[in-house]
Amino acid sequence: MIVCIAEKPSVARDIARILGANSARDGYMEGNGYQVTWTFGHLCELKEPNDYSENWKHWSLAALPMIPPRFGIKLIDDEGIKKQFAIIERLYQAADEIINCGDAGQEGELIQRWVMQKAGVTCPVKRLWISSMTDEAIREGFAKLKEQEHYQPLYLAGLSRAIGDWLLGMNATRLYTLKYGNNRYGRGQVLSIGRVQTPTLALIVQRQKEIDNFKPEPYWVLATIYRDTQFTATKGKFTSKEEGEQAFATISGKPFTITSVTKKKGAEQPRQLYDLTSLQVDCNRKFGYSAEMTLNTIQSLYEKKFTTYPRVDTQYLSDDIYPKCPQTMNGLFQTAFAGNRPYADLVKPLGGKPLPKPKRVFDSSKVTDHHAIIPTGIPPKGLTDAERNVFDLIARRFIAAFYPDCKFSTTTVVGKVDEIEFKVTGKEILDEGWRVCYSPTPDPSPKGEGSNQRDTPVTQNEQATEPSTPLPLRGGDGGGAAGSSLLPTFTKGESGPHIPTLTEKLTTPPKHYTEASLLRAMETAGKLVDDDTLRAALKENGIGRPSSRAGIIETLFKRHYIRRKKKNLEATETGIALIDTIHEKLLTSAELTGIWEKKLRDIEHRKYDAGQFINELKEQITNIVNDVLADNSNRKIGQTTPK
Repeated sequence: MIVCIAEKPSVARDIARILGANSARDGYMEGNGYQVTWTFGHLCELKEPNDYSENWKHWSLAALPMIPPRFGIKLIDDEGIKKQFAIIERLYQAADEIINCGDAGQEGELIQRWVMQKAGVTCPVKRLWISSMTDEAIREGFAKLKEQEHYQPLYLAGLSRAIGDWLLGMNATRLYTLKYGNNRYGRGQVLSIGRVQTPTLALIVQRQKEIDNFKPEPYWVLATIYRDTQFTATKGKFTSKEEGEQAFATISGKPFTITSVTKKKGAEQPRQLYDLTSLQVDCNRKFGYSAEMTLNTIQSLYEKKFTTYPRVDTQYLSDDIYPKCPQTMNGLFQTAFAGNRPYADLVKPLGGKPLPKPKRVFDSSKVTDHHAIIPTGIPPKGLTDAERNVFDLIARRFIAAFYPDCKFSTTTVVGKVDEIEFKVTGKEILDEGWRVCYSPTPDPSPKGEGSNQRDTPVTQNEQATEPSTPLPLRGGDGGGAAGSSLLPTFTKGESGPHIPTLTEKLTTPPKHYTEASLLRAMETAGKLVDDDTLRAALKENGIGRPSSRAGIIETLFKRHYIRRKKKNLEATETGIALIDTIHEKLLTSAELTGIWEKKLRDIEHRKYDAGQFINELKEQITNIVNDVLADNSNRKIGQTTPK
């Protein structure tokens, strides 16, 4: 008998149907030589401190650091989990072969490996690895099963991550709680320290301090209006009013002369396909969805077979996906919401000829375990409002990837009054190209269609607008045209009267993090990066995995280290005090934590030794404990109560 195990019952039922295991049993399906069972996510966990030593049962500074000689696992203390594990264990003991059908990622591998270890598996094990839950993908996956040994580095990376989080979290949390916790609250507030959550909190605290300590400073901007068009002085800001007034007096009453008119054609490539982080960023900016809500929504679309595997950090497709893209396009062409087919007119121009194969979309060298998030080609039905919104982003991004560049013309006009130079820039769309995929269209589904949720449906304008920073259509940079969005025609040498202005402005503080901008900061280890190519290069050293970042942010909320004010994230008094108390850069530096993440990725790709990673961490934890114990201050961290 071949035993297959999935991560959840719904996935197991799909696999069982494909395999012909149609007889329902208690905790599994059976038939055609297969038994298909499931976990409920994690059934096992690393042992707790008190499972290793009597001395570790009670929180004590004298017991730190806690470093087990060998880490072990145990069943999670839950009756439902114990019952399901007993069923799995019985099936495993009688199995001729096991097929691991767990989630195709680091965490999914860890979940199933621990269950097999706990059950004492000795028979051969193979691995199912798929990027979508369509029937075709499942059949293809079973035709290409690999030996479990092939995924050993993935398991070692997941195990190293879990042990690393245990070592730092258990030791540092007890250390800081006992040393700096405020005992007025019983044992004192638990000061939770985490390998990823603490440097993430440090990013928010640092930004909060920059805002709180910001002192606005005045500056003056010199501009002038010529032929109903506002030109701005190229010198920039004047830091003193006197300097600005002096420049104003210089140009007052003198003619404005156009010195140059240049036109330059440019092109804007389609946005890259979505990975999980970029999808979470756009959903937060566009719909106000939290990172966790977006993850749950895209996970639901994946399990319903409408989109591919979501927990990815690549924005590319492998070359073997190219032949399947016409079929996916056909599915989008047929997609209808309440009789409206929102993608039909967008797909139609791509039909009747081979699809383009741009390198910024198809690059197997940029794909490891999974490719970017795309539709599967199965027309979606019965979507909630949130699911429809997320699917719409993914569908339009996929279609747009095969469209030509957006062509535009940039006109720069420079003028002078006396010796002071002014400039205005305007952009004009010559050919919309891929941007036609975001032209205004009706909402693809009326409010309530296929939904029993209370999510706010998108408006007509929201539905059609590309969420990334849009290219200005006409006019704009450096002032724009007053009363018109298109620059007038200017001729070099022309001259005439103008109306100068001197405007006082104030410098503005940095913006608070939103979930969107925080996700980007986590992705790039705190570096402010707008360029897509550079950001992709920094992903290797990002903090946290794409799939875990939403949970990290939610943990900071639950610990009352941060709070949400509209879309902004603010650090609480407790969060600020905790970061102020931590002097170990290893705990608060996004850059250093990013180096840890790079090592974990290298373990997964056979470039770094898992044992070395754990030994380094043990040494670092020991040093942190010794440093904190040597602190003779009497600092205490108060508790922020939820509002």
